[in-house]
Amino acid sequence: MIAPFAFLGPQYDDVIRNVATSIGPKDVFHARNRLAGLASDGMADCGPLQRLVAKYITPEILAAIAREYRKGRVLQIGTTDLDAGRAVTWNMGAIASSDAPGALELFRKIMVASTSIPGAVSPVMIDVDVDGKHFQEMHVDGGVITQVFLYPPRSLMEWRRATGKPLHRELHTYVIRNGKLEPEWSGVKRRTLNIGGRAISALIQTQGINDLERIYATAQQDGADFNLAYIGSDFNELHNEEFNAAYMKRLFDYAYQLSAKGYPWHKTPPG
Repeated sequence: MIAPFAFLGPQYDDVIRNVATSIGPKDVFHARNRLAGLASDGMADCGPLQRLVAKYITPEILAAIAREYRKGRVLQIGTTDLDAGRAVTWNMGAIASSDAPGALELFRKIMVASTSIPGAVSPVMIDVDVDGKHFQEMHVDGGVITQVFLYPPRSLMEWRRATGKPLHRELHTYVIRNGKLEPEWSGVKRRTLNIGGRAISALIQTQGINDLERIYATAQQDGADFNLAYIGSDFNELHNEEFNAAYMKRLFDYAYQLSAKGYPWHKTPPG
């Protein structure tokens, strides 16, 4: 929900604040009972999130993103095509500018898909037509393959190969990782779901660190200025459910206070 409004600028800061501090679990997903969830395509459906996205992603927002795209600015959102097992990077400005009949619906679907954790909530099915044949792709959270992405590592080398000259401009990279990078101790109950859940959390955290190291290596290779922000170990608030409004407000206030003082961007990944 944050990306389009951060892209459009500070006049939408109130939207970001509202989304980040006032929604709760019921605004994001509707839980199924355990048996129904196991028999379905997710333990919850994302109908509430679809309605939330539709509330904020309006035709006016789509037009604003299209105007920025025509200026040369690019908004990208990542999902995972689960059937193909591949990461997909969507050019949201191109979609917004397309004037295609289903552009707004597709834009909204991609946003929902990009946060649909497989198994936890239902995937998003996206209609595709190829050579006159219609089928659907199953898209889920882009974090299945990459927690954070920048641009393909060989981009500037390909630019040089295609044009015969290097890119003559300064490059500044700002990476915001919505998570902690230091391991945190947690007592794990000897129960299947607890053990599996903790293992997945550790896997996601490690994957995020690896993604940051890859981005940093690309920035070093391309001579780009690297800047990183993440949740520090000094933020010790706990929460017992996802999208806990009180926790999200404390996290937002924590980040806001850091930025108000002039955020000390990290110039390298930890370690």
